[in-house]
Amino acid sequence: MLCFVLHLMLYLLISCDFVVSKECTNAFLPTLSSHTLRYELQITNNRTWVNEMFSLYYLDHSSPWANVIPGKVLRGDDELGWNSMREKMLGSSGFRVPHSLLKELSLHNVRLDRDSIHGRAQQTNLDYLLMLDVDRLVWSFRKTANLPTPGAPYGGWEAPNIDIRGHFVGHFLSASAQMWASTHNDALKEKMSAVVLALFDCQNKMGTGYLSAFPSELFDRFEAIKPVWAPYYTIHKIMAGLLDQYLFASDARALGMVTWMADYFYNRVRNVILKYTVERHWQSLNEETGGMNDVLYKLYDVTKNSSHLLLAHLFDKPCFLGILAVQADDISGFHSNTHIPVVIGSQQRYEITGDPLYREIGRFFLDVVNSSHAYATGGTSESEFWQEPNRLANYLQTETEESYTVYADYYERAFTNGVLSIQRGTEPGVMIYTLPLGHGQSKAVSQHGWGTKDNSFWCCYGTGIESFSKLGDSIYFEEEGQVPGIYVIQYISSSVYWVSGDVLLVQKVMPVVSWDNHLHVTLTVSPRQQTEAKRSTLNLRMPIWTYLDGATATLNKKQLPLPSPGSFLSVTRKWRTNDIISLTLPMSIRTEAIKDDRPEYSHDKAILYGPYLLVGLSDGDYHLNPKPADPPSGWMTPVPAEYNSHLISLTRESEDSTLSLKKNKTSIVLDHLPEPGANHSVHATFRIVTKDRYLNNFTTREIMGRAVMLEPFDHPGMVLMHNGENENLEVQPDSDHSYSVFRFVEGLDYKEGSVSLESSSHKSCFVYSEHEIGAAVKLKCCLKSLDKRFKEAASFRVREGVSKYDPISFTAKGSTRNFLMQPILSIRDENYNVYFSI
Repeated sequence: MLCFVLHLMLYLLISCDFVVSKECTNAFLPTLSSHTLRYELQITNNRTWVNEMFSLYYLDHSSPWANVIPGKVLRGDDELGWNSMREKMLGSSGFRVPHSLLKELSLHNVRLDRDSIHGRAQQTNLDYLLMLDVDRLVWSFRKTANLPTPGAPYGGWEAPNIDIRGHFVGHFLSASAQMWASTHNDALKEKMSAVVLALFDCQNKMGTGYLSAFPSELFDRFEAIKPVWAPYYTIHKIMAGLLDQYLFASDARALGMVTWMADYFYNRVRNVILKYTVERHWQSLNEETGGMNDVLYKLYDVTKNSSHLLLAHLFDKPCFLGILAVQADDISGFHSNTHIPVVIGSQQRYEITGDPLYREIGRFFLDVVNSSHAYATGGTSESEFWQEPNRLANYLQTETEESYTVYADYYERAFTNGVLSIQRGTEPGVMIYTLPLGHGQSKAVSQHGWGTKDNSFWCCYGTGIESFSKLGDSIYFEEEGQVPGIYVIQYISSSVYWVSGDVLLVQKVMPVVSWDNHLHVTLTVSPRQQTEAKRSTLNLRMPIWTYLDGATATLNKKQLPLPSPGSFLSVTRKWRTNDIISLTLPMSIRTEAIKDDRPEYSHDKAILYGPYLLVGLSDGDYHLNPKPADPPSGWMTPVPAEYNSHLISLTRESEDSTLSLKKNKTSIVLDHLPEPGANHSVHATFRIVTKDRYLNNFTTREIMGRAVMLEPFDHPGMVLMHNGENENLEVQPDSDHSYSVFRFVEGLDYKEGSVSLESSSHKSCFVYSEHEIGAAVKLKCCLKSLDKRFKEAASFRVREGVSKYDPISFTAKGSTRNFLMQPILSIRDENYNVYFSI
């Protein structure tokens, strides 16, 4: 489980910028760790700037922590020295490979409910993988191998002039293998096999085992400590992708390819150490190398080839892992994208070799990050770097977050709020690089904004397609033994065939809503065989965010005793067909202070509802300031389910587009109708508030003649109000003033389906706007016969609102106005606040 949490932490690192950093010393020009800066240096025509940036490029490995890693003092000056080092590093350690670890259930046996948010996210990702073109993906690989290059290369970070081109192809191989295991989609199987075949041809053409989209000269620069953008970062992705094609899709050809690559790089590293020293090799690792140790430990687990184990050891970065090994909290300033994969690899070292030092490294690392470097989303770092511990209030910006029971709770938080939030709705291939957490920020206005299908391919695109291809691997784990056990770690609508227990488990999770503060889970367990079932244990996580008061668990309608939150409810039995366990877990609204120990920031808090981080649609204000004694439930109100049927947009057709009334700060103007979910869709949506009687659902006919107020979607408690004849409409607090009441009447233009809004306080005065974009909306009166121009300018059509309330929606009372609170994963573009002054 720990390794999965570390992997998730890597997927959450989806930001980039230029800050002061360190590798293992400050000798490496700090800003060159930034992926965004490296890309800009690759595409600029300003050679003076490039030369200035690289003029101080050198790597220094002199670190007082380096000697704490076993094998660090070894030296290989000649063949005898190499063999001696190899023998010492691979010598008997006396460690026992751990057998008590929980194992994830195979993706082949887990299926997500397609109607769940996770199922929709998986399908969106599958659609994108199927869109990608094989010839475009492998274009630069073929170019490097001097093979014909049909089609055109992709752009962005995969363009032919970018050092790390090919990295996304490695991610594609992993993502497609995992997605195929999750869906068994035949079209995807055909596409990923075609990519493997094309790479197979490239590797055979070069004939050395080398396989990359860039020539091997980049490794000459890497080994000479000359400027180059992380070639091993890309090689790790390619090797991991090929290994996943073998592990998930049983492609033996891919295993042969990755093994040949490992042999090639074994010889390269060996030659560097023979020519110089092992210290020189450690020095070169200050350039980012991805998770080379991770993939090589996994490869060794398959091949049992000691050369692969030795090479994995040689990519364990001593000067960083040494800091963690002696439990020094000194990660501030390190480039997180560079070092988290190294920690993941160290956890693989423990799981494969049993060396307990590396288990403790992983645990200590997570403790450090979660205690002083993690945001409410579960993400960590700012602009790709770890900053000062417990000073997160300094870093609430647009480039903030780059994409055992306690670990399971952390995984749930990060998975729900940090991973699911990076897709843009159900648009295939549109993901975000940075998740901004600053006040009044929008996903659309960060440095990179939303990506494109063909011309982005940032690092977060690769980790993104991998994340959404294996959404089923975090749900179920198993424990071997005489009485085997299955652990339900996450509550996600899905089904799984558990081979060891020989049962089919179907998990149904009712969608979480704001007006019912409970999570409802039903698990149906049935033996797969008709013979007598095995005795096994079902373990259900009791999340740390729930509480026993109001919680229930039943087995076939009989009550089960409940353990405390933070533990597991365990049920052991010989399962019968359609045994049903029902679980009801209360959810509360709670606040959580930002990890900043300075008193002046003690009021900056996030609001959570169960596992969901709530954010407020906002234009920058973040002051809630409730009474100190009031619990969150006292100043937050659930939005009723029927409110979505009250949402409208008021539109008018022009010659070439549809126009709508839209809120612009406190004014109302005429503008283009935004697309649903777009940045301004909330400003073109209003809720009908009736004064005469309760309105459940409505049609245009039902609202005719009604006295209503119009509440802006993202400003609960505010209403549209006029200030008299010929004055502009404004958004003001609801003060029960007659100037905020309007009546829907038949459209003055007499067109079918059109309406006009007449003021209740000013008879024969109507909401009016000229046809020009940006025209102010006014109240205009016409006491005499109405001319055609007036009739048209005072007529609109009522359509469904272009924004909708999420099933989890609350209104929160602020010091100056109210906020609409929704989960961060449901927010696409709108300005929002993650932290509030409370």
